[in-house]
Amino acid sequence: MEYSDKAGNRPHDDKASSINTNSSTKQGRCPPVSLDSETCPVSLLKNGAEQLGVRLDDSKASSLLAYKDILLEWNEKMNLTAIEEEREFIIKHFIDSLSILPFIGKVHSLIDVGTGAGFPGIPIKIAQPSLEIVLLDSLEKRVGFLRTVISELKLDGITALHLRAEDAGMAPVHREKYDAAVARAVASLPVLLEYCLPLVKADGIFIAMKGSSAEEIAASKKALEILGGKIEEVKEFTLPASDINRSIVIVRKLRQTPTGFPRKAGKPSKQPLI
Repeated sequence: MEYSDKAGNRPHDDKASSINTNSSTKQGRCPPVSLDSETCPVSLLKNGAEQLGVRLDDSKASSLLAYKDILLEWNEKMNLTAIEEEREFIIKHFIDSLSILPFIGKVHSLIDVGTGAGFPGIPIKIAQPSLEIVLLDSLEKRVGFLRTVISELKLDGITALHLRAEDAGMAPVHREKYDAAVARAVASLPVLLEYCLPLVKADGIFIAMKGSSAEEIAASKKALEILGGKIEEVKEFTLPASDINRSIVIVRKLRQTPTGFPRKAGKPSKQPLI
């Protein structure tokens, strides 16, 4: 599985955001005279998250904006995102990523499958530091970038792995080891189910972040039956400060995944379970 570029409150943990929060334009801090959420990145980020039921303090917002700066610097030498304008970046990457937080509940461990430039895994980690997170990607260069972000932001309890989803799903160290899996990758829901459900414990959840989901849900009946999942909830909403429609599909894993799944690398995408 080759992942393509994508485009989406517990007490504050100092370790998860121990970076310089002094006022500076690079960190996106706003001068005292400007608190307009349309022009101030910190206000846009905090207000957008608040509309989703996610509370960010200044330190977490500063960590997210530092992450943006690192990403855009790396983007000059490798393709991580086509979105570089600040307001669009905050809405389409950060606020979109944070939209799944209200659905995570009592999850302790989460694997982000096909994380690309780290969405949604890194924003989720910054916002909820107690989560143990694994970032999974098939491109080694991107994993190198993710490890740099983790190091520079001093994030604990988060790991970036260079591994295909099909291989991770068959590896004993990852198979059925996570409370939740999430995917924001460009693949259909039947394909994502085969990538992600094998990684989730029985009674765990898979969270699919989609633009539109109705047709994909209808096409997923066979995959759900084979892989032991059930669609528990579909949340449709508009991203704050935008007219962008999103869907979050919550799939509950009812039983263990049959031993033949996921199939060998490349097969789920070429011959989806439909």
